[in-house]
Amino acid sequence: MMMKKVIFAFVLCSLWCGFASAQTYTLEQLKDSALHNNFAIRSAQYGIEVANQQRKEAFTKYFPNVSGTGLWFNANKSMAETTLYPSEMISPELGASLAQMFPPEALVSLANPVTVSMMKKGVVAGVQAVQPVFAGGQIVNGNKLAKVGQDVSRLQMQLSENEVEKTAEQYFWQMASLQEKMKTVEVVEALLNDIYKDVDVAVRAGVALRNDLLQVQLRQNDIASQKLKIRNGLSLMRMLLSQYCGLRDTSFVISYQTDAVSPISSKQDHQQALLGTAEYQLLGKQVEAADLQKKIAVGQNLPSVAVGAGFNYHNLLENDRSFGMLFATVSVPISDWWGGSHAIKRKKLEQQQAQEQLADNAELLKIKMQSAWNSVEESYQQLQLAQRSIEQAEENLRLNRDYYNAGMSKMSDLLEAQMLYQQSCDKRTDAFADYQTKLLEYRQATGQ
Repeated sequence: MMMKKVIFAFVLCSLWCGFASAQTYTLEQLKDSALHNNFAIRSAQYGIEVANQQRKEAFTKYFPNVSGTGLWFNANKSMAETTLYPSEMISPELGASLAQMFPPEALVSLANPVTVSMMKKGVVAGVQAVQPVFAGGQIVNGNKLAKVGQDVSRLQMQLSENEVEKTAEQYFWQMASLQEKMKTVEVVEALLNDIYKDVDVAVRAGVALRNDLLQVQLRQNDIASQKLKIRNGLSLMRMLLSQYCGLRDTSFVISYQTDAVSPISSKQDHQQALLGTAEYQLLGKQVEAADLQKKIAVGQNLPSVAVGAGFNYHNLLENDRSFGMLFATVSVPISDWWGGSHAIKRKKLEQQQAQEQLADNAELLKIKMQSAWNSVEESYQQLQLAQRSIEQAEENLRLNRDYYNAGMSKMSDLLEAQMLYQQSCDKRTDAFADYQTKLLEYRQATGQ
């Protein structure tokens, strides 16, 4: 046992010397970096900003709608033209009076027709403001719907963050698993080197067969191959974590605790936890949105009332003319009720569907929580079994080495014991990484 501690200390010292200049990251640091640099998070942030702009756009519907118009035209002929007959417009009394006032040659011209034309060219301009008074609740409900859109975008952001954290943590524990396996391989490598020295001395002394030495060498070759594969795997995992978390280099190492804490403290009341999950809240927002869309569909088929004021100018009659006015409008959809009634029924069905989907998915979410908890308990028990297996494999290795040194067992038995010890260590490493992942999945499923 003392020899194993010395070898383990040597391995730790070697690892420290190799990574002394490398940057060290904890799990929380990597998750925080992923949340700040991952594309999925940036995309969700854009969604929040889009929802904010949509709500601001909906709020502007409360204010008057101001518009301005302008028109200049020059036609090839007048748009209005008529012929006047002055003689027909003069009464006999007026004619007698005119005869006394004007010479006869001047009165003759009154018998000729006169052509009058207007609006061959001109300018028309105006500005008006229309304030909606009643629109069937479309403006109010539209603003409420925009607020629901904001809430949905934030909940989707939370789901995106959960997914990014989950992926980053999975990568983290995969790298941690490889690091632990590398430590195990290096401990085994040191043990085999020690066995090789003892067997080599025994072969030279003629008390052991050369075949034993060859078996140790074959096992050393196998360990060297495993070490190469793990080193390559670590290199790839560093690149993957670096890309996912937005790191600048791939020469970092990670820091973590290998002590497994009981999952009891993470256990939640699933009925209560359901209300705090982003998935359940999204379902509730779908019901709320469906209800508002139904109200908007009803409002589109109700009369609308608006008041307004305007100022206008024109020179159509060859002189400038400007005036202001107040007005009110009432719009009553009549033929639209034919199709509108079906639209309202459709929105009612969609609202009912959203409510039933909420109830059904709520049960599925609680089942998901229970399933996640069962996985946590199972992975924790597997971890405990793996820990006991290490202790048993360690004792088995010690006994077989003593038996071999005493000439009571074969080299194959000793190497098999060493292999069982390595497998037990690797199983514990995998079980620990799986336990951490299952804990994360349960925390996310319960909205922690």
